[in-house]
Amino acid sequence: MKQFDSAGVDIAYLDTGAGRVKPPVLLIHGFASNVETNWVNTGWVYFLSKAGYRVIALDNRGHGQSQKLHELTDYGAPLMAEDARRLLDHLSIARAHVIGYSMGARIAAFLALAHPERVDHVVFGGLGINMVRGLAGTGPIARALEAESIEDVSNPTARTFRAFAEQTKSDLKALAACIRSARAPITAEMVASISAPVLVAVGETDVIGGSADELAKIIPGARAITMAGRDHNRAVGDRTFKAEVLAFLEGR
Repeated sequence: MKQFDSAGVDIAYLDTGAGRVKPPVLLIHGFASNVETNWVNTGWVYFLSKAGYRVIALDNRGHGQSQKLHELTDYGAPLMAEDARRLLDHLSIARAHVIGYSMGARIAAFLALAHPERVDHVVFGGLGINMVRGLAGTGPIARALEAESIEDVSNPTARTFRAFAEQTKSDLKALAACIRSARAPITAEMVASISAPVLVAVGETDVIGGSADELAKIIPGARAITMAGRDHNRAVGDRTFKAEVLAFLEGR
């Protein structure tokens, strides 16, 4: 992983395959995850590289090897989208395909809205209609991250997030600040105005992301896929997901 300065914040990133003919693909991971967990271990970097793409991925601020920040004002999807845009600037990339998963899909949406000229195709993975409905229950998750021990966490969903954060060896205080930060709303009208081609991909049993079809119906020309039998975590590396994304990027 390399590092660059994003307006005073150290951001770690991966860059493979520079000089390839196909457009670069920028990967944006989900909450409490990182490049290695979300994109390398699930085979995405290898898969896209093998298909001929230059693959770029960043550890979002507060995550992975990027700088850990503990103030609420240090976070929010629009701010994190600017980290992604600055990474493209840093690498002198004018335009890229963008694939975001879960929180990363929200960040990708804000990137496409704020800088449409920088986004070729965009994939919203692990986040369907709940992108516009919002995520309830962030308070229990934040408290679970701030608890002295996971044994003090009784809420099942919050406990799952705490366990995942420990598994990825995350800075719990940084993640708590991230999830407590003001969540900039995305309305149906906003996503409908995204000019880039959109693919929405969500697991069949993903209660966090919500319906892929319902979100796609809001966005003119968007496509939707549902990964059979997959929940929020197990959909990430799904073979169907990868195959459909490749077909989407290549206009098939």
